[in-house]
Amino acid sequence: MIGDYIKSADFKAEKHVPVIEAPEKVKKGEWFEVEVCVGKEIPHPNLVEHHIAWIELYAMPEGAPYILRIGRYEFSPTLEEPYIKTKIKLENNAKLIALSYCNIHGLWEGSKDVIVEG
Repeated sequence: MIGDYIKSADFKAEKHVPVIEAPEKVKKGEWFEVEVCVGKEIPHPNLVEHHIAWIELYAMPEGAPYILRIGRYEFSPTLEEPYIKTKIKLENNAKLIALSYCNIHGLWEGSKDVIVEG
């Protein structure tokens, strides 16, 4: 299973973990901003030989039978930082999940719960 190869850690101690910044609570059906970055506390190298190739953002709505892919964002080493900002809306409480891929150290995961009101 691919899940066996996805790593996670506290982003304050590990430079590969994608960090999701979004409101704790949002209004049902209203757009809100989500930011995802890799290297929030400890910068990740941005070199051809060691870089974050992409970030994917997902939402797992409470009670849903499957996860929803919000987007995939690819980066050019030395030209772009592994950072994205997007707007989404939710109908139900959800867990946002971000995956990042380091060309040397593989897949990393970060998540954040969002409560939907109204």
